Amino acid sequence: MRRLLLATAVAALAFTSYGVSDSLAKTLKLQASSRAGDWAHRFMTDEWGPKLGEMTDGSLEVEVLATRAVVPHRETIDAVANGILDGDLNAVSYFSGRDPAFAIIGDLIAGYDTVDQVRTFCMHGGGKEILQKLYDKYANGNIHVIGCGPYAKEALVSKVPINSVDDLKGVKIRSPEGLAAEVFKRAGASPVSLPFSEVYTALEKGVVDAADASAYVNNDASGMHKVAKNPVYPGIHSMAVLQFVVNKDVWDGLAPAEQKALEVWYSAAYDAMRREADLQDRDLVARDKANPDMQVIDWPTEERKKFRELAVAAWEDFGAQSELAQEALDAHLAYMKRIGLLD
Repeated sequence: MRRLLLATAVAALAFTSYGVSDSLAKTLKLQASSRAGDWAHRFMTDEWGPKLGEMTDGSLEVEVLATRAVVPHRETIDAVANGILDGDLNAVSYFSGRDPAFAIIGDLIAGYDTVDQVRTFCMHGGGKEILQKLYDKYANGNIHVIGCGPYAKEALVSKVPINSVDDLKGVKIRSPEGLAAEVFKRAGASPVSLPFSEVYTALEKGVVDAADASAYVNNDASGMHKVAKNPVYPGIHSMAVLQFVVNKDVWDGLAPAEQKALEVWYSAAYDAMRREADLQDRDLVARDKANPDMQVIDWPTEERKKFRELAVAAWEDFGAQSELAQEALDAHLAYMKRIGLLD
């Protein structure tokens, strides 16, 4: 009888211990800006999503959801602030309608040459701190910013050769509303606002001649180069900054070790994505350069500088629209002068 009672007690203790451990495990639901079939989404869900659980011995995990899985892409920060989502890995520029500072932090069109430059600005040059100020203001302090930065410089897909700033004149180009559209307009192009899901068809039917779409690897996965055979690579315009933000109560509820693990996981995941996207892009570009039906265009430094100088006036106009927008622009300009991009 004693043995039976002892065995029962041990079994009960084991069951209780398992239950406590299971209840303490946390799975953060994050909505991303990528679609379910995108290379970037597969990279996060298949390769890097499981790594956080390994890093924390199962105490903290993430579920990376595709864009619009829970809420529309422009409403994720409301969902995070209200606890509907635990966090998001979304494009900062989606929220430009709330304050032009989101546009300036989200994508300083034509501003930078490399992904590393923008990521360094975000994480070490003041970008992350300004983003936190924005959420303190527009989310009532209910959002904690872990980090921000792009993983790729977007390639411009085009049906017509665009070898210079002058070649943009008269081109019908799909572009996000706001800062990007304004810069293209000042270059003489005709911006057209279309959702990403309609870009391929719009190119195919001649609704647009070119498109601000995504990274070369994502454009290729979407079949863009079947209809737009004059891609500009490396891109001349866009490096969309993605953020990693979480609900403030969720963040405060994590143990210090879990908070640190989440920060390290984010930095490692996006550094790995940046390197892998670059390698994938290079392989695809080499393939397309060998295709006589395609022309991969690389703008010379002089044309890139001319486009940047043209964009500066648009940046300044956006910066003047709010106090935080001006602070964001000033931080960018100080950093760009520091690294030699601007005189």
